[in-house]
Amino acid sequence: MTQTNAGASTGAAAAATTELPPPQPQPQTQRSEMVLHTGSLSFSSHMSREDEEMTRSALSAFRAKEDEIEKRRAEVRERIQAQLGRVEEETRRLSTLREEIESMADPMRKEVSVVRKKIDSVNKELKPLGSTVQKKEREYKEALDTFNEKNREKVQLITKLMEMEQLVGESEKLRMKKLEELSKSIEETV
Repeated sequence: MTQTNAGASTGAAAAATTELPPPQPQPQTQRSEMVLHTGSLSFSSHMSREDEEMTRSALSAFRAKEDEIEKRRAEVRERIQAQLGRVEEETRRLSTLREEIESMADPMRKEVSVVRKKIDSVNKELKPLGSTVQKKEREYKEALDTFNEKNREKVQLITKLMEMEQLVGESEKLRMKKLEELSKSIEETV
């Protein structure tokens, strides 16, 4: 970027030297300086072409350097990722080793931990089952109460029916008795 700016400043310097003030009557010494100055103008325009070529080559060299830097960055990034992968793998390995060492220090500790995990798991399963059991027990109790009530109602109706049948039976006996009496009285009168 600094080389690009340097090329731009060289171009600006060349543009500044090509601008001439309007011609005015000048003494002899100023005219000779102008000739020298004009000579340097042609030299300067010749130099600006060379500067342009140098700027282009410097710019391409700069881009090549940037590409090289980017390539190196990518390589470094890949190496870092690879190292991070190895570090993660080693961390997992260390964690496994730590668990094995802890299990060797107290063999029952691991078994106790496994049993505790199983207990926790069973407790998690029991909570919803317990609430389901309570709900079903309430439903059962309500159904049983309804059943018992309907059963009592049925017994009362059966008892009432039996009483009615008994009354109907007695009433039939009375009717039969009266019919017999009427039939006898009709036979006696005939």
